[in-house]
Amino acid sequence: MDSATRRILLVEDEKNIREAVTAYLEKEGYWVSAVEDGKEALEEFSRSNYDLIVLDLMLPKVTGEQVCRAIRDVSDVPIVMLTAKGEIEDRIIGFELGADDYLIKPFSPRELVARVRALLRRVHSDREPLREEMAYGDLVIDMTGHKVTIRGEEIDLTASEFKLLTTLARYPGRVYSRMELVEKVLGYDFEGYERTIDSHVKNLRAKLGDNPRAPRWLHTVHGVGYRFENPNATGAAGLSD
Repeated sequence: MDSATRRILLVEDEKNIREAVTAYLEKEGYWVSAVEDGKEALEEFSRSNYDLIVLDLMLPKVTGEQVCRAIRDVSDVPIVMLTAKGEIEDRIIGFELGADDYLIKPFSPRELVARVRALLRRVHSDREPLREEMAYGDLVIDMTGHKVTIRGEEIDLTASEFKLLTTLARYPGRVYSRMELVEKVLGYDFEGYERTIDSHVKNLRAKLGDNPRAPRWLHTVHGVGYRFENPNATGAAGLSD
């Protein structure tokens, strides 16, 4: 699947930004549908299938947060969030809403294109076919089908959540630092993004029903990062949570 067939929904109320981003994305071969408010975004999303959404946080009619929540209720399509808010807490909120990446205004359209390219590459490739399915008790991770089930029931994960889970689950017992996970999940090293891993883990635990106080799979290693454990394995690593 090449970039010419990738469909991107751009939601941005500032005309100059909307036109500049559209031009850069189309130059790279992407098919772009650009809208200027949250209501129009939800209507357009309901009509067509998109491979990725670039979503401004501050929108008229329906806010970016509301748009993100509504989309996440029905889809795991990758979302890149745009905002003028630069505080770490604002970024954390964006990731907790289900965004896969976050870009602060003012930004370079070239950087946005690079983020889009990296995110789409992460979603549509990198299958690592050496292990096409991983099963840990009730939890089954289907790499080929890009899906996760618990007791046969499919769990809806965002692209970043799926990448995080598969990265950890591939090597049970191995401890990953937050920065390692940033690089593997987001695809690059970016200062200040380490805490976003905590948000992704929190969301992932909630979806898996994994109690952070007594986890089955996702374990916190205090002061370091996270590790995955197979609950059915004997002699599992005993680091403190």
